[in-house]
Amino acid sequence: MPLSDHHQTGSTAQLLELLNTAVLLLDQQLKLVYLNPAAENLLEISRRQVTGQYWPDVVKAGAALVERLNETLEMQGPFTERELELHTASGQRMTVDCTVTPSVEGNLLLEITQVDRHLRIAHEEHLLVQQQAARELLRGIAHEIKNPLGGLRGAAQLLESELDGEALKEYTRVIIGEADRLTRLVDRMLGPNNVPENRIINIHQVLEHVRSLVDAESYPGLELLRFYDPSIPEFAADAELLVQAVLNLVRNAAQAGARKITLGSCTQRQFTIGHTRYKLVIRIDIIDDGPGIPADMQERIFYPMVTGRAEGTGLGLSIAQSMINQHQGIIEFTSEPGQTVFTIFLPLEVAHD
Repeated sequence: MPLSDHHQTGSTAQLLELLNTAVLLLDQQLKLVYLNPAAENLLEISRRQVTGQYWPDVVKAGAALVERLNETLEMQGPFTERELELHTASGQRMTVDCTVTPSVEGNLLLEITQVDRHLRIAHEEHLLVQQQAARELLRGIAHEIKNPLGGLRGAAQLLESELDGEALKEYTRVIIGEADRLTRLVDRMLGPNNVPENRIINIHQVLEHVRSLVDAESYPGLELLRFYDPSIPEFAADAELLVQAVLNLVRNAAQAGARKITLGSCTQRQFTIGHTRYKLVIRIDIIDDGPGIPADMQERIFYPMVTGRAEGTGLGLSIAQSMINQHQGIIEFTSEPGQTVFTIFLPLEVAHD
């Protein structure tokens, strides 16, 4: 091959690596030959792990798309499929436009553009505005909470002074400790800037603490599972706020009647929260097999006082969203009967354009 051809091939490969558009190459058996970094990010898959795999299985493509791909291999005619539903490696549904072009070698070049990304960004902006209004309401509620907390703590201290046995005093110390913890949380809500007290933490210590707390509450028949990515680095965050946020989500699932709750963690690259793009974020999934969130509540679920349980306060999700927002993160969810997934995104690195 002439030197100029070598140079051109190398330049093409470098260009594909830099593109923001997801590009994939399939062979005549529809197996993955190549995908660029944008495709890895979009589909949440690693090139090393999926090269050689049957692509329709990887993204759960429907029979109609498979038929069109095979027709293209035979007829050598390009086509574009609009508003096609595919799935990421984690099972998240997404809507894409997919342009398929046959190559001279008999392979298929796929260009995939996520068309629901702008809808997600608009939805996140709505959540953030919604949360600002909710935060103002919570500040008012927090004032009303502090007085009974002070009375509770004082009563526990008086009771402790009357008790003789150390075993009984353990119970009053738990009451005092929890009252102090809730008071600190309320004080944060009332603070002028709601700035988290960040320290270097391990996210899995947060998740395991939540798991132990929920396990100690002994919900009948509840199974708590986890799958963690041990390579997630430590990062600066307020562990107490994160514990409370995750605890609210897990408790909601347990109280809704879930029999299995799974806590998961991983990282995601090149992720946008609102209009801010981050090189790397932590993704925490809380997956439950409960009855799901009713469709008529899903748009309002993060508003204060919105709850599907007669005995619920409707504050848990709103408070959780507020605490995650204070870390420049966001909580999203998908829900259907038998599977509800709340996902927390927390930036690991500074934002960039």
